[in-house]
Amino acid sequence: MSSCIFCAIVEGTAPGRIVYSDDEVVGFLDIRPVTRGHTLLVPRVHSSGLDDLDPARGAALFRAGQRLATAMKRGPLAADGVNIALNDGRAAFQTVFHTHLHVVPRRAGDKLSFAKGFVVRRDPDPDETAELLRASLEAAG
Repeated sequence: MSSCIFCAIVEGTAPGRIVYSDDEVVGFLDIRPVTRGHTLLVPRVHSSGLDDLDPARGAALFRAGQRLATAMKRGPLAADGVNIALNDGRAAFQTVFHTHLHVVPRRAGDKLSFAKGFVVRRDPDPDETAELLRASLEAAG
């Protein structure tokens, strides 16, 4: 897609600090990292989000994420942990509409509050929510 900055990075027509590349996925450093080593992994073939991401390409994306996360922990960056995130849609803070994983190395005491909100939130009606999701999945096929 000619107007997609991530496609341009994949094609080599826009700058990017490439850290990972295979037949399906390219990884490059985020230009606004939340921690040192924050990397974006993108499928080589454009998809704007999860709705149009081929499942096999999604699997390749997550395999690359796992490989990179392991390298971040075992290699010289010596991360204590890793967050992997995929923002799908404007409401989820997706700003570049080319599917991508954020792979964020974490260090004890780094002060990044990325996931703190997940720990304290509770669904007011988890039974109803579960039923709604099961029905949605069944309807989707």
